[in-house]
Amino acid sequence: MADIHDVLDRRAVTPVFQPLLDIATGALIGYEALSRGPAGTPWESPAALFAAARVAGREAELDWICRAVAYRAALEAGLDDRVTLFVNMEPTAWRIACPPDLAPVVEQARRRLRVVTEMTERVIADDPAALLSAAASCRDAGWGVALDDVGADPMSLALMPFVHPDVVKLDMGLLHAPDDPHTARVVAAVSAYAEASGATVLAEGIETAEQLATARTMGATVGQGWYYGRPGPLTTRIGQTARLPMLARPIEDDRTPFEIVSRHRAVTRTNKKQLMPMSRHLEALAGDGPEPPVLLACFQEARHFTPATRVRFGRIARRSPMVAALGAGLDREPAPGVRGACFGDDRLRGEWNVIVLGPHRAAALVARDLGDDCAEPDRRFDFALTHERDLVVRAARSLLRHLAPVRIPILTP
Repeated sequence: MADIHDVLDRRAVTPVFQPLLDIATGALIGYEALSRGPAGTPWESPAALFAAARVAGREAELDWICRAVAYRAALEAGLDDRVTLFVNMEPTAWRIACPPDLAPVVEQARRRLRVVTEMTERVIADDPAALLSAAASCRDAGWGVALDDVGADPMSLALMPFVHPDVVKLDMGLLHAPDDPHTARVVAAVSAYAEASGATVLAEGIETAEQLATARTMGATVGQGWYYGRPGPLTTRIGQTARLPMLARPIEDDRTPFEIVSRHRAVTRTNKKQLMPMSRHLEALAGDGPEPPVLLACFQEARHFTPATRVRFGRIARRSPMVAALGAGLDREPAPGVRGACFGDDRLRGEWNVIVLGPHRAAALVARDLGDDCAEPDRRFDFALTHERDLVVRAARSLLRHLAPVRIPILTP
């Protein structure tokens, strides 16, 4: 019997496609491409296939293979350009270039197909900049981005503003627990994001008319599941179609949080002693509520991340989906569960920032050090405070880049 290396070397992966339909009209929106290993082998199921590739150290390569064979099938079938092809991307694939033999079909797909790349929240703790880079690279090609399995993990709700997905895919587990308080909180957060952004809400796992009705009440306008069709070969007999709308791409801003916010908000001058209560208040928000937000903070120098701060941030990290501390000389994990980064940007080294962002909260305290040579409590800062979500998102995204500041090529070898 062939081994997993032989399967990957031969690119022996078969794509199957599941339809996505407009719930109101029944029009075809697109297909999600799913992958199967060689029939009759231990790797036929996608879970077994990816598990074996992971053990062999070739998971990212398999991910490229799965997407490439899906693109090839869609291109050979002459998929209508009104129909959107949804493909999944594994986090590890964001770190490697496309294998050369697959590059031609990937480039053809970039030019000829309408694609939405599905991403999960799993990568954010290890490589948040890769998440932003992957999304930006997809959008460079004119493609869309979907956030998958929203509701399965609290982190997915907190990450929606960072990813700015065109499509939010509700986890199928929500349909099985419509009366659960967690489901209500997820639906409320997703509805708020969709209303503000114009994103499409898609419900996965619809199998019955009752679940379809539940999906409607959750705000879903696109459905997927056995009720509409099981995965199978791609068909060109598609009948009525509807074009999935894409969002305007988010602003890519290379300025610092202070530079971003101070252009739109009044700046006040004060000292460190006066800023501390505001900073502590925002930090406390990150560990509060049923869907606690992300906390990102700049400390200028590692010495400002004191033992007391370490305890405080470690406690917040036990509840918050992500806590990050940035500063010159900081370790990769300055406190248990806290993501650390030592930046080389002198502009950030002069800033004290505390940013809180989640489904229901958005706040940013941004301050610039005036460079006084005096007692620590008397050091002066210019600062601004904002609760405007768009400004907070832009400030937060500018910090996430520094947690892994390498742009990962996604569409080109």
